[in-house]
Amino acid sequence: MRARVLAAVPAVTLLVAAAPAPAASAPAAGAVPAATAPCPRLPAPKVSRPPRPTPPESVPEQQVVGGAALAGPGLVTPPGSPAPPAVTATSWLVADLDSGAVLGGCGPHAYGTPASTQKLLLAATMLNRLDPKQVAVATRADLDIEPGSSAVGLLVGGRYPVETLWLGLLLQSGNDAANMLARLGAGSARAGVAEMNAEAHRLGALQTRAVTPSGLDGPGQFTSAYDLALIARACFADPAFGRYARTERTQIPAQPALKKGGFQIQNENQLIYRYPGALGGKTGFTELARHSYVGAAQRGGRRLVVTLLGAEARPVRGWQQGAQLLDWGFALPRDASVGRLVAPGELDAATPGPAEKAAPAAATPHPTTEPWRGPAGTALRRMADGDWRLIVPAAGLLALAVGGVVAVLAARRGRIRRPGRRRS
Repeated sequence: MRARVLAAVPAVTLLVAAAPAPAASAPAAGAVPAATAPCPRLPAPKVSRPPRPTPPESVPEQQVVGGAALAGPGLVTPPGSPAPPAVTATSWLVADLDSGAVLGGCGPHAYGTPASTQKLLLAATMLNRLDPKQVAVATRADLDIEPGSSAVGLLVGGRYPVETLWLGLLLQSGNDAANMLARLGAGSARAGVAEMNAEAHRLGALQTRAVTPSGLDGPGQFTSAYDLALIARACFADPAFGRYARTERTQIPAQPALKKGGFQIQNENQLIYRYPGALGGKTGFTELARHSYVGAAQRGGRRLVVTLLGAEARPVRGWQQGAQLLDWGFALPRDASVGRLVAPGELDAATPGPAEKAAPAAATPHPTTEPWRGPAGTALRRMADGDWRLIVPAAGLLALAVGGVVAVLAARRGRIRRPGRRRS
């Protein structure tokens, strides 16, 4: 990660204590958030899964980002609030998207594996860098994803508007679309991951480290329920994201040059179909991460977001657990709070800690690559993406030019020199 860094104890303590919280996120006077352990859990069936990865060592300064009450591993709720519903998730958080107030959580700063909810970090990083009307060509590297993992069905050499790629990412959780968007936004998928880590730091998501743009499992890839809420808040601040996330279905365009027809995809997030006021979100699943979920909704002039990590789909599916926690959050008073979501850039004065020094692959970001502009730039981008309709004519023109130069040089060397003239 380019700038994932930790604060020294005094610096972060001052940031957390001194930064003014919005009025809606302040607890009642004299009230102290109630923390209990363990969190209410639904019994879930035992499943076969790979061993859980060893998370980085907890850093005290990270645990208190957003408020000291969020540091514990157990349940934290506002004083006098009703008990939240029992869920199978190992950690979760409910927050207000507008005020930033954290309404409650279970181990909000506990490390978890993101699965495809990491695609929200890709969106937060790249949405404002790419022209939605830009048409890009898919490369073989874009389609280099884990066999059997979720994909839109992009084709090598296929031409797709960026807007279609965002819809494929959020509706169908396309890992091929994730690779392509990371490349378009930063020059390569690897550079895109570095930019994602830099954006996570800017947002204050200090426990987040991306290894893949899609959320496919990779060594050292972690996040937390709190960090996911920060990332989701940044996403929902962009109207384009909200429009994509609420889309129920879209058409993937046909590829006449490849003799392939178009097809329709549907949104996999059941919240938008079944929860009144749903704003959208993101589902996620891998064998390692289990089920992760981010969902948002609006009711009575409030917009809330819920984040879940490490859930099981039985007896209640991830989106349904999220819906139950949203209901619980909407039932709380508007001034209820146990902490807050920090503002983007608020923790920029932090300094690197041991965990970040141990991750050199993500430490040096690639420079941001802006989209090509103009005919010449567009042509170069298309050739770089493997568009043979431009490469072949360009190669022909180059061959003609080289042939012409060779012919001129040969003619000059074959000229008859004047008598008596000495060759220098």
